[in-house]
Amino acid sequence: MTDSTATSTATAGTSSSTSATATAGTSATVTTTRPARVVRLIRAQHAVEGDGFVVRRPFPTASLSHIDPFLLFDHMGPVDFEPGRGVGTPWHPHRGFETVTYLLEGDAEHRDSMGNQGFMSSGDTQWMTAGSGVLHKEGPTEAVQLEGGRTHGLQLWVNLPAAKKMIAPAYQDLRAAANARRDEPGATVRVIAGELFGLTGPGSTHTPISYAHVTLAEGASVSTPLPAGHVVLAYPMTGAFTVGTDGGGGDTSNNVTQVDEGILSVIEGDVLTLTGAAASSEVIVLTGAPIGEPVARYGPFVMNTEAEIRQAFSDFERGDFGAPTD
Repeated sequence: MTDSTATSTATAGTSSSTSATATAGTSATVTTTRPARVVRLIRAQHAVEGDGFVVRRPFPTASLSHIDPFLLFDHMGPVDFEPGRGVGTPWHPHRGFETVTYLLEGDAEHRDSMGNQGFMSSGDTQWMTAGSGVLHKEGPTEAVQLEGGRTHGLQLWVNLPAAKKMIAPAYQDLRAAANARRDEPGATVRVIAGELFGLTGPGSTHTPISYAHVTLAEGASVSTPLPAGHVVLAYPMTGAFTVGTDGGGGDTSNNVTQVDEGILSVIEGDVLTLTGAAASSEVIVLTGAPIGEPVARYGPFVMNTEAEIRQAFSDFERGDFGAPTD
């Protein structure tokens, strides 16, 4: 991963409510909501992970280390492996954050030094809290290795606050059937964690985040209130979408913006409206409460200070993170 130390904290994309005081002679306050709009577009860059798996990565890059509380955003695939050619990541350590892998298509396997072994299919999520330290590996299943197959998914790194960086490692194996789901004309909404679109996902989070997957037909729209104070991101894994509404009568003051595949949008506002802008679009919506602490990172470790990074390497070399289980 990215071998750099960063101490900046992103603030763009925070959702908040605005209020206006009523006319003179009254003491009432009228709360208004702002339609969400795109404030930044970030084109993903190609990167190579593990044993040669190519990803599309909006961050971290040389120009953008993270968007607090999110540390890494990797769009994996889609790639069609030939028999015997599947690649993933070998055994490697993590400390100080959580890894969240969502599979849009395909089959994959996870193993870690806690003894967990998870098999993922389309719509499943593996949520690993590295905490004080863990080893893991992930990649195509044995069947995909033998027969070939497709992999298409998203990996997210979520930071932990200083008070939780050394908590015990944990693992959540979240099946697609457990996701909160609603079907609407031309749209399907699935929530994996947090609250969005009136649904609450099954994932347990240490850092307050929301995670949704929305499927949109062209012209279909869905809307959701956004958590106050959260950074908001939306990304089309396939297709395209627009953010905002035209306001009627040709009013474009809400800044309707189209977001195409491979581009991450940073969003501000109180109510988000997404509209499909391709025949079929698969859209990831994320929100997260910024932690606002210094970020020190080197490879697989993310802490608050460089001294803590050095300690992580020392602990790993001493074997404190456990051992591979195969």
